[in-house]
Amino acid sequence: MKMGMKWQLQCFFLLGTVLITFFIICWDARRDGTFYLQKALQTDVTHLKMRQEHRRHITRELCLANSSLNFTEKLITFDKIPNKALDHLIVDDRHGVIYCFVPKVACTNWKRIMIVLSQNLKAPDGAPYLDPLDIPSKVVHNSTVHKTFNKLWRRFGRYSRPLLHHKLKNYTKFLFVRDPFVRLISGFRDKFVKPDEYFYNMYGSTMLQRYANISKPPDSVQEAFAAGIRLSFTHFIKYLLDPQTEKEKPFNEHWQQIYRLCHPCQIEYDFVGKLETLDEDTEHLLNILGLDNYIHFPPGYKKRTAVDWERDWFANISVADRRKLYHLYETDFRLFEYDKPEALLHE
Repeated sequence: MKMGMKWQLQCFFLLGTVLITFFIICWDARRDGTFYLQKALQTDVTHLKMRQEHRRHITRELCLANSSLNFTEKLITFDKIPNKALDHLIVDDRHGVIYCFVPKVACTNWKRIMIVLSQNLKAPDGAPYLDPLDIPSKVVHNSTVHKTFNKLWRRFGRYSRPLLHHKLKNYTKFLFVRDPFVRLISGFRDKFVKPDEYFYNMYGSTMLQRYANISKPPDSVQEAFAAGIRLSFTHFIKYLLDPQTEKEKPFNEHWQQIYRLCHPCQIEYDFVGKLETLDEDTEHLLNILGLDNYIHFPPGYKKRTAVDWERDWFANISVADRRKLYHLYETDFRLFEYDKPEALLHE
């Protein structure tokens, strides 16, 4: 009997030793895992901070008077920018944020975010929108729902400039950019590959007349599509390169150069995001703004225009025209550090 009890005690002691050892090992593993996770997160945040500093440094350096990049608008002061050219700067006074929106660079969803932040727009139930995805896209692009620098000028007149300077100094300013050639392809797909009555009437019919030798294009985009008449990417590029185009009216915002929409040499942005790193940059920016637990960026589109489509889209564009197009958008390529598309320019 005593031998049996002794054997049981030894078993219990051995089992207890094993359990305690296992617990210690698990605790150490968990502690080490937490440590390495924290280190990984710290490394990631450091990387994102360095990325932002690098992007902003490149822009600042190229905006200097003696840099290798020269363009007409480079050396003008902020006060010399026409008020109409400030209508892409959306202001949220509640959170101290200024966003310069660039069409075809996730601007629909960022405009949704700005509407939610400002709480200026009410949902059908009378309450402010809280979920960005609840805001219809047609509403998002209605200029009347956004408070812009241009509207501040219209409201305060000559007193607006000191107010704008105050906001630029104290608010967090950000924009998102994209490879310039890919942005052009995306804009063309969105406005001319799909039937868009407004863009057909404002631009498409003119392009067909001038570059497709169609003297009398159909009156509507539906009629044109039904007759098999469609604008080609080649016609679109010819339109952009034609000196007559901007003599008649400024570029539409969907193909206007980013530097002319957002004035990065006059406005020192705190954050420069890129569509190519949209998820990481968005998460980082929302964290900087202290909004990462309050608001979630809507998911991106699966049919986003890809960089590796460039060769196919430019197949029918002459090398000479590709080089002219690069020259037209070179400032965007260099200010936002996009690689020069050497393969396209030297085939």
